[in-house]
Amino acid sequence: MRSRFDEEMALLHRELTQMGALCEEAIALTAKALGGDRALAAKVPALESEIDQAERDIEALCLKLLLRQQPVAKDLRQVSAALKMITDLERVGDQANDIADIISAIEGVEQGNRERLRSMAQAAIHMVTASIDAYVCQDVEQAEKVIIFDDTIDNAFQEIKIALVGQIAQDPQRGEYALDQLMIAKYFERIGDHAVNVAEWVVFAVTGIHKGEKV
Repeated sequence: MRSRFDEEMALLHRELTQMGALCEEAIALTAKALGGDRALAAKVPALESEIDQAERDIEALCLKLLLRQQPVAKDLRQVSAALKMITDLERVGDQANDIADIISAIEGVEQGNRERLRSMAQAAIHMVTASIDAYVCQDVEQAEKVIIFDDTIDNAFQEIKIALVGQIAQDPQRGEYALDQLMIAKYFERIGDHAVNVAEWVVFAVTGIHKGEKV
């Protein structure tokens, strides 16, 4: 019975890793598309659909583990944490798609802002990857590093917000364009928050202590 449980937990880890990889790919596509490449942005909805399907598949696997395998306390925390994590990963897919929608509707992001946003995207990818790896390895220290790293993406958001407010003051007629770019930055910042949620569920899975979710 235990060997069967271990096999299904290994499958859960693989499927979570794959779901995380899909999220990373969606974020990376939006970052590449920031120059106005609508063809790249148009690839994101298909990835979002794959992420949604991965959520359903992992949820079904978790429920099977809970109902059939009767996990002990630590195993129960791992499965419960996975159920919470996939909700956050699904939202990452949603927000990557929201970014793609904005990119498809504007003329492309200005060079300076584009680089700032790409830095935010890279930070978000790092956080998603590291949080999933921490779960698979049951590594609390790595999960804590993800939580701390959130300051990096939050600070980047504040910097681009200040820059965009200045651009609106200089050229109010392009205010809507600046606000669209600010929304892109906000979505990247929210992706970071979801990665923090994932990391906090990793800590819970290992220690039984949960620090509380970011919305």
